[in-house]
Amino acid sequence: MLPLNKESILQSLARVSDPDLHRDIVSLGFVKNLTIAGKDIAFDLQLTTPSCPVRDEFIVQCERAIRSVVEGVGKVDIHMTSSVVAHVNVQKEAILPGVKNTLAVASGKGGVGKSTVAVNLAVSLAMDGAKVGLVDADVYGPSIPLMFGVNGRPKVSNNKLIPLEQYGVKIMSIGFLVDPMQAVIWRGPMASGAVKQFMGDVVWGDLDYLVFDLPPGTGDIQLTLVQTIPLTGAVIVTTPQDVALADAKKGLVMFNKVNVPVLGIVENMSYYICGHCGHRENIFDSGGGSRTATELGVPFLGEIPIVTNIRIDGDKGDPIVHAEPEAPSAQGIRKIARNLAAQISIRNVAAPAMPKVEILIGNQS
Repeated sequence: MLPLNKESILQSLARVSDPDLHRDIVSLGFVKNLTIAGKDIAFDLQLTTPSCPVRDEFIVQCERAIRSVVEGVGKVDIHMTSSVVAHVNVQKEAILPGVKNTLAVASGKGGVGKSTVAVNLAVSLAMDGAKVGLVDADVYGPSIPLMFGVNGRPKVSNNKLIPLEQYGVKIMSIGFLVDPMQAVIWRGPMASGAVKQFMGDVVWGDLDYLVFDLPPGTGDIQLTLVQTIPLTGAVIVTTPQDVALADAKKGLVMFNKVNVPVLGIVENMSYYICGHCGHRENIFDSGGGSRTATELGVPFLGEIPIVTNIRIDGDKGDPIVHAEPEAPSAQGIRKIARNLAAQISIRNVAAPAMPKVEILIGNQS
């Protein structure tokens, strides 16, 4: 056993490793403000995201490591903090100077619940303590206002729009700016221009994560987004059946071609549990998202079942992670959000800044 001092405490804490970053918490600089008062120890443990999936385990491991190495330890007070690691890119910072990370939630086809997943992921990150914004980039079918229960109009300050806010998430959608009973009939350049305005002409302020809910497919809006601003990464939403997985693969290929890292796959509508007998029914097959992630070499972030209350809460404008935080499906979504946050930290700690991407639109040989 080692005597009680700062050196021995740090030596003991060096035995605790971050399972995602594969380095010990001392060399990563997580341990801050270490103090000793008599036999009592206190320090801050500053993680790379408030949504760290193993934050509770860190507390247990740190105290166990200290007591197993250092002699005569009294109370151990560990204060968990976080500072989200930013995706460093000059082009991104010129357009969105206060935004640390930009994330696209995409799908190869419609009808897989992409917007529901995007909303619940954004709210989950905010509930964990992150500063979050969400851009409804699906200008032809803006559903974000309904899912957040917001139908006001953004105010204008210094010729810039002030995003609306709900459940701790700053929101911008074309649905706030047009009559909800009117169809948005725009050609591609007009839709792409709206997405550009949602980046440069909105006062986003300081955000840890800005989530873009993309329209399905691989069209103009997706290309505009990756041309205009380098994304930290993308999440692909799919359902388990083969037709959806085939389209999800196409989306992944698109992001690879424009140098956007795919942070993982989320399988939505994975299965249905009968509310009367508890029987599990794999309506759209089973395990396709996990198999596809393995085949393509990207993380599988998790699966979301078909649950009536996910639909009901979304229609009421209160996402299930907020409306019913203790529900098993809500807990599953929050775990997916934390897995996503971990993947972002891994990328930002390990990867160099992404180069500017130039995309040629038109016929290519």
